[in-house]
Amino acid sequence: MFRSLTLAVAHAEISPDVHENGRRIRDLMSQAASRGARLVHFTEGAISGYPKSQITDWAAVDWTALRSELDDIARHARKLGLFVVLGSNHPLSPPNRPHNSLYIISDTGALIGRYDKRFCSNTEISDWYSPGFEATVFDVDGIRFGCALCIEVHFAELFDEYRRLGVDCMLLSSYSEDPIFEVTARAHASMNGYWLSHSVASNFERPLTSCVIGPDGHVIAKTETGQQGLAFATIAPDDEKWIIPLQRARPWRGRARTGDIYRVARVEDLRSTDKTTF
Repeated sequence: MFRSLTLAVAHAEISPDVHENGRRIRDLMSQAASRGARLVHFTEGAISGYPKSQITDWAAVDWTALRSELDDIARHARKLGLFVVLGSNHPLSPPNRPHNSLYIISDTGALIGRYDKRFCSNTEISDWYSPGFEATVFDVDGIRFGCALCIEVHFAELFDEYRRLGVDCMLLSSYSEDPIFEVTARAHASMNGYWLSHSVASNFERPLTSCVIGPDGHVIAKTETGQQGLAFATIAPDDEKWIIPLQRARPWRGRARTGDIYRVARVEDLRSTDKTTF
């Protein structure tokens, strides 16, 4: 069976108004579905807003309003037959701090999973969030997705873990204006041999875009510079177009990482062990 789906990645503004965010998200969901997307991917804090710059005190958050908007988004996902991955603060029982999370909503409108940010920044872990401790994977039409958030792009071991979990496409959501995130994301995609969708907020002055990166590390789709909108890409692990990164490089690198192919080729030679002669 030829596995394939259309992925839409969003580039949208985030505000502290959850109702405004909800309206914007549902509009982009409709646009994604009209273009044949099976999954639409939103940025960090897409529905809830982001602490520090938009939320100054957890006590001021209207969690009831946030839940209402999430329910509306779930109903819209069911109506459209669309999977949705979006960032949100996730409340815990008082006095515990919330998680910084990605909600995974299925095409039936069910919440089928949640990823909680594990590698929180120094400010986040000191003043804002409770960390998560588990990877999150889910499947759509036979294609496996993994989740990561923002500063986690700097932790290579996380992206290697998802490769070992058999991920075909990573969903990286960030609220950052640092262009190095895309550079690093491209490296992860290339080294691990999977697609990577990078959803970035459009709030910043720098001309950043959201994008989808192929398993060879090259950007294959991106949003318009300076504009809110969507970019679309086909995720097709069985397409012969990707035979080198997926069917040759990725399995070979997996064997190389174990070291076995080098151990059996090791030679006993003084010219090898003596490091003090030319």
